[in-house]
Amino acid sequence: MTSSDQAELVAARRRIAELETELAVTRRAIELVREAVPPKAVRSAIEVMAAEGLPIRTCCRVLNVSESGFFAWRTRAPSARTLRHAWLLEQIRKVHAASSGVYGGRRVHAELTLGRGIAVGHGQIELLMHRAGIKGLPGHKRRRPVHQTPTAADLVDRKFARERPDQLWVTDITEHPTREGKVYCCVVLDTYSRRVVGWSIDSSQTATLVTNALGMAIHNRRPAAGAVIHSDHGVQFTSWAFTRRAQESGLVASMGSVGDCFDNAVIESFWGRMQTELLNRRRWKTRVRPA
Repeated sequence: MTSSDQAELVAARRRIAELETELAVTRRAIELVREAVPPKAVRSAIEVMAAEGLPIRTCCRVLNVSESGFFAWRTRAPSARTLRHAWLLEQIRKVHAASSGVYGGRRVHAELTLGRGIAVGHGQIELLMHRAGIKGLPGHKRRRPVHQTPTAADLVDRKFARERPDQLWVTDITEHPTREGKVYCCVVLDTYSRRVVGWSIDSSQTATLVTNALGMAIHNRRPAAGAVIHSDHGVQFTSWAFTRRAQESGLVASMGSVGDCFDNAVIESFWGRMQTELLNRRRWKTRVRPA
């Protein structure tokens, strides 16, 4: 063999090795695709490749699809489910176009069910819109507030159960409208007994409001050093007056994450029941008495 023949032979062997590797990768990829993709989608892929001029027999052999099954699928009449999906998609396109491309899945579903009386689930609308690439305008995401004041760590971690009284206090502020204006109330609650140990009412939510409530709780219960007072990151609870009053009494400050009501769920639940069972049942003429 001449040197050129030897070079061609080496190049041919190298190319054969590359093709064998590509073939092994292709076979493994086809196996993985067939596990994740339903048979109808595989037949649809063969339909696309056949339209591009590739031989159907080879495509069926490579994708491990029966030729007779493919041709039977090709000539089979569409099912009732397919026809309904096609009809629903047409209705979705009309509603989406009528909204100037604004409506997303929820509003399209509302228009179809409430406006046009079509019985269809929300998940089905979302699925058909996703498949067709139909999307509404994205909403404006509100940025999570970043607290600039140095605050305490979360020492509770949503574990409010305690073995003895005055080991963990939680506090928060609520507001309620009256004909004179809003009234604000701060409560300090003992998580062991669920008892209000301190409270304060005022016409404005200032540091004085929360400090007075804490002062009443300290005067009534005389907690031992190391007891935890848990709150949110409100400016009243991060104020110098409130922090100083807690430190002087040996209380340890704890605060949940910003904008998360579950980190202070006990006091949030207390205010929810208070509003439902007392405050919202009547109209208040003044900040002192109801109408």
